[in-house]
Amino acid sequence: MDRHDRTSATDDTETCRADDTKARADDAESCRVDGEQARPTDGERAARLGSDLPAPRLARAILLVALLSYTLITMLNIAGTGLSPVAMTAALLALAAIFAIQLSHSAARPGSPLTRRRVLTLSAQALLTYGPILAFHAAWGSMAGFLAASVLLLLRPRVAWTLYALIGLSMIVPPLLEGRPVVDVVYLPESTLLTGLVIYGLSRLSALIRELVEARGELARMAVTEERLRFARDLHDLLGFSLSAITLKSELIHRLIPGHPARATAEIEDVLAISRQSLSDVRRVASGLREMSLEQEISSAESVLHAADILVTKQVGAVRLAKQADTVLATVLREAVTNLLRHSRAGRCTIEVDERDGVVRLSVCNDGVDPAYHDPSPHGGSGLGNLRDRIESVGGRMESARTDDGTFRLVAEIPSAKHPDPLTARDDSVAVGDSVA
Repeated sequence: MDRHDRTSATDDTETCRADDTKARADDAESCRVDGEQARPTDGERAARLGSDLPAPRLARAILLVALLSYTLITMLNIAGTGLSPVAMTAALLALAAIFAIQLSHSAARPGSPLTRRRVLTLSAQALLTYGPILAFHAAWGSMAGFLAASVLLLLRPRVAWTLYALIGLSMIVPPLLEGRPVVDVVYLPESTLLTGLVIYGLSRLSALIRELVEARGELARMAVTEERLRFARDLHDLLGFSLSAITLKSELIHRLIPGHPARATAEIEDVLAISRQSLSDVRRVASGLREMSLEQEISSAESVLHAADILVTKQVGAVRLAKQADTVLATVLREAVTNLLRHSRAGRCTIEVDERDGVVRLSVCNDGVDPAYHDPSPHGGSGLGNLRDRIESVGGRMESARTDDGTFRLVAEIPSAKHPDPLTARDDSVAVGDSVA
């Protein structure tokens, strides 16, 4: 190579290096701006909603205060009967035992099976409720409300509500034995049933709040997982095509450098353009704002396939697509071309886009997958599965098959903007031009 050629090559290298440096600076600035304007992810929003809910700790505190209040009322009633210190001590111990048992019953999860331990604690609570009535009479009646709440919390509804009513009716007996007025005879059963409902309601409310917060946390984790899957899927769809194109053009450059340096320089510029576009796509994927154009993707695919010496035939009719559907079909085409470059030795490729009966149809056909091809990568990819998920999300469907004549055909169908799917309809739409080549 003479001095003039070396100088020209050096100038081209410096120019490419300067352009690449400028592109990296532009990408960094765009990343900074996008990062400042990035919206919270679904996981962050779900976690924020969960933090706005009443804390389970607050619900348990309210339940605890209610239980303590009812226990204190019974204690005051007993203290006013003039008991001996021994009887008062026994009453306090019984109250403490009932209070502890009720805390355990109120903490039980709804729908949990009735274990042997629960049967024993419920039986003990019944004994501690009705036994002291013989000594303390109506003054001990408030504790029957705790037992009424426990049967509602632990037993099946039909049995629980029957026992609940019987417990309330049983509280008619103590005031009658003491010869109290009719008001007391009515008041004690009514207060027992009301106490049972209040404790039952507060216990269930505490459990529901706890389950709701747990569900919110699980939703937040699921949203984060879904966001990671979306990010991985978009990276696969974007970089698979870009890296395949860069590899193909780099191999072409390697062959062109000895005999056609000018054309090699042009191909290098294409590689730089593809790499810059890849950086831009990755940035947009990270911010969740990526949109693609089917029309632009057809032109890009045509250029890459021509560089691989593949004859391209395209028949693109005039169709209208919602932006989301346009992005999905562009992704389908990109993945189809990526698979063609990676897994086949095709010599021809046909790209067709048309609209029939309110359905936009994209067809990509090439003259066969190499049966002897083996991908050396330990991860074969999941491109077609990702595409099928994307298409189904906008109400479409996808088919792929190898025909008897050795060709491989991929067909994707999506409702057009004139006949949108009601779940994915959008007001904005784009048009794909009419062309045949």
